[in-house]
Amino acid sequence: MKKIEAIIKPFKLDDVKEALQAIGLTGITVTEVKGFGQQQSSADAYKGADYVIDFMPKVKIEIVLEDDKVESAIDTICTAANTGRIGDGKIFVFPVEQVVRIRTGERGSKAI
Repeated sequence: MKKIEAIIKPFKLDDVKEALQAIGLTGITVTEVKGFGQQQSSADAYKGADYVIDFMPKVKIEIVLEDDKVESAIDTICTAANTGRIGDGKIFVFPVEQVVRIRTGERGSKAI
């Protein structure tokens, strides 16, 4: 099993969610996060005062899935989250040793 963490632009969340559902993946966790990479910061004005936004708002999507579905999920996220502009995000893949469904005690892929 693997865990995918994808950091994307917030306005692309619905597109990514719908695309993942279309390939049969459900059960995602979404967290609002802030950060920067190559996009770094941007300057803006509010009520006549200039200020710098150091951390850009992003959304982190987490999915645990079976190994054979990882490449399909990555391709789907890349397609749905892509705007072609800097700051589209990143995808990280981690190994998962064990999954346990608390309610039933099921383990492994049955618990996903």
